[in-house]
Amino acid sequence: MLIDFLAFHFNLSTTTLAGVALWSLALYLGFSPISEWVIEQFTRWLNFAERSLYTSSQEFERTRRARESQNAFYASLLSIVPFLIAGGLCNWFVEVGLGHSWTISVGIIACVGCGVYELGRRDGQSAE
Repeated sequence: MLIDFLAFHFNLSTTTLAGVALWSLALYLGFSPISEWVIEQFTRWLNFAERSLYTSSQEFERTRRARESQNAFYASLLSIVPFLIAGGLCNWFVEVGLGHSWTISVGIIACVGCGVYELGRRDGQSAE
């Protein structure tokens, strides 16, 4: 039914979706300081953009805590997008280099490796 409304048709296999999701998770875990920086930048940008919508400073200050919390939530959701794009590229490189059957396997290996790395990094930070 949805296909009838769209003028174009594209195929997206479940293997590709799973591979992109696995690579995105691996990159998000492996580069967690960068993901925290991306969240902070999105939060700053959303707060700045929303400030321009208010003409009254009293109304802006009255609703500031709720809006900043909401913007932090939106920023954490938006921070996934760059990692989805990078995960798609990594998945594509693995598919071109090793073949379609290896995308999920290498994605799982990357997730496990980056997860272990992140646990070790956090343990090293807590030991200091």
